[in-house]
Amino acid sequence: MVLSNYTKEFKYNLKLASPVILGMLGHTFVSFVDNVMVGQLGAAELAAVSLGNSFIFIAMSIGIGFSTAITPLVAEADSEQNFEKGKSVFKHGFFLCTVLGLILFLMLLVAKPLMYVMDQPEEVVELAIPYLDLVAFSLVPLIVFQAFKQFSDGLSLTKYPMYATIVANILNVVINYVLIFGKFGFPQMGIVGAAVGTLVSRFVMLFFLWWLLAKKKKSKAYVTNIKFFKLSKQPIKKLANLGLPSSMQMFFEVAIFTAAIWLSGTLGKNAQAANQIALNLSSMTFMVAMGLSVAAMVRVGNQKGLRDYVNLKRIAESIFLVGFVFAFVFALLFAIFHKVLPDLYVDLDDPTNAVDTMEVVKIAATLLLAAAVFQISDSLQVIALGALRGLQDVKIPTVITFISYWVIGFPISYFLGKEDAYGSLGIWLGLLAGLSAAAILLFIRFNYLTKKLIANKIIT
Repeated sequence: MVLSNYTKEFKYNLKLASPVILGMLGHTFVSFVDNVMVGQLGAAELAAVSLGNSFIFIAMSIGIGFSTAITPLVAEADSEQNFEKGKSVFKHGFFLCTVLGLILFLMLLVAKPLMYVMDQPEEVVELAIPYLDLVAFSLVPLIVFQAFKQFSDGLSLTKYPMYATIVANILNVVINYVLIFGKFGFPQMGIVGAAVGTLVSRFVMLFFLWWLLAKKKKSKAYVTNIKFFKLSKQPIKKLANLGLPSSMQMFFEVAIFTAAIWLSGTLGKNAQAANQIALNLSSMTFMVAMGLSVAAMVRVGNQKGLRDYVNLKRIAESIFLVGFVFAFVFALLFAIFHKVLPDLYVDLDDPTNAVDTMEVVKIAATLLLAAAVFQISDSLQVIALGALRGLQDVKIPTVITFISYWVIGFPISYFLGKEDAYGSLGIWLGLLAGLSAAAILLFIRFNYLTKKLIANKIIT
């Protein structure tokens, strides 16, 4: 009977989370396709994509994290039927995301020389530089797309970003196949072909979403006739106050995974390629938790508005529970298939790279066992973050994420990840420690705040 109080919420929670999960999986699928196709070229090429994307992920986390501020403000205006307020939020969010995308692109160009002083394999760096140039520029359409996506989610039009992502994925697969391997008379461009596919598909994704929203009666007036440079200080300040802590929370987590890529690079190209395989597989399962995190943010926010704190706590805990179920299933799959999954990323029939390939697969299989263990920690921490955002509690969670990942997690990765210690596995033990610390501390924070709200309501 007690359990049914939680399980009865599963259906609605999943209905709310599903479009978000599918949309996020779409972004991850683009990376998966790149990795599988590039992996056929060899360990150095796969490691180069990993190194290039490590820079991209940091910038992307800041841009995507910042854009999340648009959704609750648009949703609030929509519920008030205040068109002018909603359009102002979207316009200013669109402007800020465009500027942020351009700034992040320029910062990545300036940061490129860091690759030469990071103790990375020289062969990998030489391959990564031209790849990074194109993929860095693709951040501009991606972050502008995020502004449209978050706006669309705020109007409860969650399917349209999903449609745009599906179209982009299909296009990316086709362009990758044609340009990486030089099919149908096109030049064989290797990993630069993968970068071209990513760039083109992200521009198409952005314009296709705009076209869908411009056709829809509910959203047309918002996304047309935009006076882009007619700006006001107050909306920009409000978006910044909400967006900055969220972007920092995402940045601290993504940055430690990026540090894991760099630390893997000091162990050689095979360790770095193996790290990329495990990281890519883990990021796909993480998208389910991310979708549930958005559901937690929305449902907790709704209950907070109703001042129904008892149900707020119960609903959030039901999302924690469904997240645990998914994480447990993924953990089992990783544990059972840890020796099989890495084979998807490499060409086992290539005699030239046979020795490197076998080492990559062996290391990746070990890392997937570590990834299996941290599925539960990773799921709980991101869902707890979503619930806390629903409570509009962003400052303390930002401190918690910094302490968990950079005071606890990174030092463990650094010291245990040395070649004379545990190598690649040691790096991932640090990730596990950081995620577990974040999960425990964020859950304690949420439990403390909700109990306090319930107690104060009873007193008053």
